Amino acid sequence: MTTLKRKIYNDLLTWKKKSNGTTALMIEGARRVGKSFLCEQFAKNEYKSEIIIDFGNAPKEITDLFLNEFSNLDLFFEKMSVYYSKTLYTRESVFVFDEVQQFPRARQLIKYLVADGRYDYIETGSLIRLRKNVKDIIIPSEEEHIVMFPLDFEEFLWALGDMVTAPFIKQCFDERMPVGQALHRKIMNDFRQYILVGGMPQAVLEYVSTKNFEAVDNVKRRILKLYRDDISKFAEGHEDKVFAIFDEIPGQLSKGNKKYRLSSISKEARFRSYEESFIWLSEAMIINTCLNATDPNIGLALSADYTSQKCYLADTGLLVTQTFMDSPYIDNELYKAILFDKLSINEGMIMENIVAQTLRKNGHKLYFYSRNDKEHRENHMEIDFLITEKRKVAPIEIKSGSYKSHSSLDKFRKKFSSKLSNSYILYTKDAMVKDGIIHLPIYMAMFL
Repeated sequence: MTTLKRKIYNDLLTWKKKSNGTTALMIEGARRVGKSFLCEQFAKNEYKSEIIIDFGNAPKEITDLFLNEFSNLDLFFEKMSVYYSKTLYTRESVFVFDEVQQFPRARQLIKYLVADGRYDYIETGSLIRLRKNVKDIIIPSEEEHIVMFPLDFEEFLWALGDMVTAPFIKQCFDERMPVGQALHRKIMNDFRQYILVGGMPQAVLEYVSTKNFEAVDNVKRRILKLYRDDISKFAEGHEDKVFAIFDEIPGQLSKGNKKYRLSSISKEARFRSYEESFIWLSEAMIINTCLNATDPNIGLALSADYTSQKCYLADTGLLVTQTFMDSPYIDNELYKAILFDKLSINEGMIMENIVAQTLRKNGHKLYFYSRNDKEHRENHMEIDFLITEKRKVAPIEIKSGSYKSHSSLDKFRKKFSSKLSNSYILYTKDAMVKDGIIHLPIYMAMFL
C-alpha cells in the first residue's frame, strides 16, 4: 500500500524534540486533509507505545474517564492502559486526541496532562476555530498549533515516485534560469495532473493506484458531500447562506475579476448579513479568502477591505469537480481542457485557485489589489496577489501562455515603486526575466 510522504511530518519531529513534553501539539486542517493518518503514523514510528482516541466515535467508557476520573491521574492512566491494552512508558508514549473538537472537555484538560509530564499529547481538529467548538472551555496555553493543508505539487510528485524533479525546479528558480523545453513540457504535464487530482490524500492515493480520473472524481464528490453534510450539521442558524456562498464559488471565479459579488446570490444581499457565513467557510478551511489590500504596504492586513474579497476553494482538485457537480464525470469539460492544454474560459479560475492554494501552504495570507478608477486610467488596475518579501511587497500576476501585455502590473510598479521587491508573472511557459519582471512557470509558485 502506498504511504504518502508529507512535509509536515518533519514539523512534528521538531515539536517532539524541542517541546520534550512541555506543550501539546494541535494539528488543524480541513476534513479529509490527512490529519488522522499522519498522527497515527507518527505515533507508531516515533514512540514506544501510543493510545489514539477518536472523539468522533469515542466509547462512553472513555469520555466518562475525562468527566469523572480525572482527579486521580494515576488511576486515569491505568484505566486508559487497560482499556486500550497498551503499556504506557514515561516520556516514551503518546496520546492522540483525534477530532478533539467533538469533545472539548479533553482539550481543556490538556493543561493538566502536560503539567503531569509523563506522556506527550497530539490533538487534531477540523472546524476547531468555530465558536461552537470552544464554547464553555478555557483554551489551554500549553498548545502549539500547526496547520495542515492538502498535498502540494512536490508531495504529489513524491506520491508518483518522483523525488528528483522538485529539487531541480528549485535550483532553476534560485538561479532564475529556464528548465528547458522538453523538461518544462513534462513538468507541466505532471502539474496538470496535479490540478485535476488535487491534494486531498484519498484522491491522490486513488490516482496513484488506478490512474483513473473518473475514480478520482468519485472520491472528490464524496469529500464535497462530506463538506455539505458538515455545513448542515455545524453552520447552525445560517446554513442557507453558507450553502449559497459555497455553491456559487465556481461561478464567481469564472468571472473576469473574480471578486465575490453577493448580488449573484440575491439582489438584496448585503455583506453584513453574509459576513458570518464567509467566516464559517474560512474557519472550516474549506475556502481560502483573499482580501483587497487598498494601500499596498508591508502591513498588508492594515488596509484589508473585508467587503471586497475573492473566495478560492482550498483544494483545486475539488474545484474542478465542484464546477460540474450536477453533471456526470463524462460531461466535465475541465478534465479534457486541462489535460490537453486547451483551457480557455476557465483558465484564469483554475490557475488563480492553484496559486492561492500554493501561497497559503507557503504560509502567506492572501491579498490582492483592485482599484476601479475609470476617470484616471493610470489608477485603474487589478493585481491578482500581493505577498511580502524581504520586508517589501511583491505583486504577482497570473497570465496565460499567450498573453500580450501586463498593463496593470506596469501601472502598479510605477505607482508603488518604492514599496516593491520583485514583480512576478506566473504563466504556462518557461522561466525568464523580461522588462524587470520575473516570469515563472506556474509550478514554481511553490517557491514564493
